[in-house]
Amino acid sequence: MLSRVANSIYWMCRYIERAENVARFIGVNLNLLLDMPAEKEKQWSPLIMTTGDQELFEKKESTYNEETVMWFLTFDRQYPNSILSCVAAARENARTIREVISSEMWEHLNQFYLELITEESIKMAVQDPHRFFHIIKMRSHLFTGLMDCTMSHGEAWNFARIGMMIERADKTSRILDVKYFMLLPQANLVNAPIDNIQWIAVLRSTSAFEMYRKELHQITPHNVANFLIFNKQFPRSIYHCLSKAQVCLHRITGSPQGAATNLAERRLGRLMADLEYTDIDEVIGSGLHEFLDDLQSRLNLVGGAVGTTFFNIKPLSEAATNEQEQ
Repeated sequence: MLSRVANSIYWMCRYIERAENVARFIGVNLNLLLDMPAEKEKQWSPLIMTTGDQELFEKKESTYNEETVMWFLTFDRQYPNSILSCVAAARENARTIREVISSEMWEHLNQFYLELITEESIKMAVQDPHRFFHIIKMRSHLFTGLMDCTMSHGEAWNFARIGMMIERADKTSRILDVKYFMLLPQANLVNAPIDNIQWIAVLRSTSAFEMYRKELHQITPHNVANFLIFNKQFPRSIYHCLSKAQVCLHRITGSPQGAATNLAERRLGRLMADLEYTDIDEVIGSGLHEFLDDLQSRLNLVGGAVGTTFFNIKPLSEAATNEQEQ
């Protein structure tokens, strides 16, 4: 496979996953507004924290409120991680590799973009945001289903899955980090009703609430963090995402599990080994924020290593890699 094709399908799926996660964050926050005190800046600023783009937002806007944050994250064409920008980038990548993906995938993604840029979409986002962001999520899920059902599970599909899983693991870590480290710094509110509401929102942000309650009944920070980081069955946990990415990576290279023949395998294998031999008590004891911050940096390095190994992209400095991956 040409490195250009592999790069395009990898980023196509990263962008679709990123757009879905942004829609997921906003949708859950809209529901959270119904239960939380009316401190609007505190309710909307965590969404920007999740993206890691506070500096870029504050260059464009002076206040954090529903209007400015939703426009920035949804329709701002100058912001590269807005939903519209991500869908446009995914569509452009798909356009260049139409001979590799199925016609159903291309038609769906093209229609997704064309509907998103209409005035009707902007009106719906303002007048009925719950419905609008639900549609965004469903379109992303449909694209993933089409990819699994209409595309051969060869090299191209494995590159797509790697991109999707790395992006999903990164966003799960950011959701958890914002809640644990930034959203509720007051120790006197821990285990209060408002705290439980926010932890439920964290679970809903990752579609984990129902699966969590089937396995664990009580909502506690310890159990939520353990579920979202280390659960091996839940498809949005960090461990599960990275284990699936690792399987796809070895399918591409043909190297056996446990072996490492290139930089991407070494970095991802080392990260998986650390997760395998770490538990939540150790993580919380050493600092959950520090653990998640280090994890995000290492995920950026894994993404950079995939580019260096397979896409003929020259390695960047760590700081530049972090900026590109965000």
